[in-house]
Amino acid sequence: MSDSVKMVIKLFIITAVAALALGVTHAVTQEPIRQQNEQAAIESRKAVLPDGEQFNTVDISQYQNEYPGIVEVYEGRAGDTGVGYVFKIVSKGYGGDMELYVGISASEAKLTGITVVNHSETPGLGAKAADPEYLEQFIGKPVENPLNAVNGEPTKDEEVEAITGATITSKAIIEGINDAITLYNQVLKDGGEGR
Repeated sequence: MSDSVKMVIKLFIITAVAALALGVTHAVTQEPIRQQNEQAAIESRKAVLPDGEQFNTVDISQYQNEYPGIVEVYEGRAGDTGVGYVFKIVSKGYGGDMELYVGISASEAKLTGITVVNHSETPGLGAKAADPEYLEQFIGKPVENPLNAVNGEPTKDEEVEAITGATITSKAIIEGINDAITLYNQVLKDGGEGR
């Protein structure tokens, strides 16, 4: 047998062993990773709707064309009572897609929380959108009307302060939240009797 054939056989064996090891590793870690991701999603839902004890998926497939940025909606429940909704939203920011969760209280018709869980925004500018100090301004805002970003101090209930130097990021956050507000008011408010 020639040296080149021996080398090909050795490389094939090494490649086969490496592929088998990767396959076994993937099979072993796949379920724990899925469980960890699900637990992180539950914690994100609870962070934006603290009164929710369990979260049931709401079928929004018929509204996907109207609200393409809303990926998932969950009804938050405390026992037998619906306490509000959580919206998982993907909005286009300056650096790419931004993934955020938005909570709306059913009893008060107000925003209960916003969390940015994934973004690629510019550090020091658009990345401020994920700062708790920036997101706190949304908590308690009424959801009767869409929100507007303003430069400087907000003077009306439906106004929030934009991020200085990050207009596209501010717009992405506001548009995502406004989609959630509109879907809530038109479809989910009063137990889904809005339309």
